[in-house]
Amino acid sequence: MKNVFDQTDVSELVSRINKLNSESTNLWGRMSVGQMMAHCNVAYDMTYTDKYPKPTGFKKFMIKLIAKKMVVGPKPYKRNIRTAPEFLITDERDFEAEKQKLVAHLEKTQQLGAAHFQNKESHAFGPLTSQEWNVLFYKHLDHHLQQFNV
Repeated sequence: MKNVFDQTDVSELVSRINKLNSESTNLWGRMSVGQMMAHCNVAYDMTYTDKYPKPTGFKKFMIKLIAKKMVVGPKPYKRNIRTAPEFLITDERDFEAEKQKLVAHLEKTQQLGAAHFQNKESHAFGPLTSQEWNVLFYKHLDHHLQQFNV
């Protein structure tokens, strides 16, 4: 798996993102390319902002029990799987604005580096290793870039 903390790998991701345009179409799923960009930005917004309330109690327990292994494990995502409600993007989004935000998130993550993320608290999963953070970020974005054939 590529590494979001590595400049070369982030440059490759940005290059793939730059191949997209507002008219890009998906190979599966319902999201437009602008919605996909906004959807991918949610993971970073959860990491870098307080925009989304953190799950607590039973909900947090169930998320850790059911979703954590899928999200931070090496197995690729299946097509058309359900997403968490916070990640649902149903309104149209400005492709260029979401693209710029996503690239900025990638660059920030790479610049902060793996050491910054080691044992950093995840929004829903508790402390994660830097490797788990890498999988969380990279696998999700790669899945959606493949969805749009880049």
